Order: sequence, then structure tokens, then C-alpha cells
Amino acid sequence: MSGPLFHMISGGPRPVAPFSHAVESDGWVLLTGQMPTDPAAPDAPLPHGIEAQTRRVIENLEVVLRGLDLDLSHVLQCRCYLTEFERDYAVFNETYQSYFPPDRRPARTTVGVTALAVGALVEIDMVAKRPGGGR
Repeated sequence: MSGPLFHMISGGPRPVAPFSHAVESDGWVLLTGQMPTDPAAPDAPLPHGIEAQTRRVIENLEVVLRGLDLDLSHVLQCRCYLTEFERDYAVFNETYQSYFPPDRRPARTTVGVTALAVGALVEIDMVAKRPGGGR
């Protein structure tokens, strides 16, 4: 059993709080929830609307996964947080599902929340599993 590895990904999204981009133990990789900020311009305004913000959040998670030599096919579970659940849930689902084949969608929980960091409409965190059990 290997001890935990705390990952900060070079070129990854700038953290909005004190956390690691991901923590890994025994091949399990827990990705911190990401915001719809632009890693190349972290102080730029957020994209407008739930579709654009969902795409940016998933792109940011892909940056973290790539930094760990993983991709969305390794993701087993997602937790999604929406500040405007009733308004945005349908469009969020349409956008989200475009990233996963119908026969390989991760387990998922989606929760309505009152607010998110940086005024975001959406945040997603992920659990991935490294093939072969770990680094």
C-alpha cells in the first residue's frame, strides 16, 4: 500500500482555496472540484451561462487528468454542484453527457447549492482509478 501523493499540476487551474489539484493513493485519484476559470487567464471573467461554464470546468478537469497521465475514460464517479439547479439542470446534462460515451458514463451525484467560489454556476469533482493500481 502506497502513501498518498499530493499533486499540483503545472499549467493547471489556479486554486481558489488551499488544496491540491488531486490526491492519489493505491491507484485511486481524487480530483478537487474545479471552477470555470481559464488556466491561461485566471482573472478573466467567467464564461457566460451554464453550457460554457460546464465545458470550462470539464476542460479544467481534463488538464488535471492529463497532468497525471489519465483522461476521462479513467473517471468512475463525479459530483456536480449547480447554483441554479432547476434552471440549469437540463442544459447541464446535455453538455455533461457529450464528454462520456453512453456505455461508459461515471456514477454521478448532482446537488443544488446556494453558492460556489468565484461566483460560478457549476463545480465538478471526480474520482478516477489508475490502470494497474497506482504509481
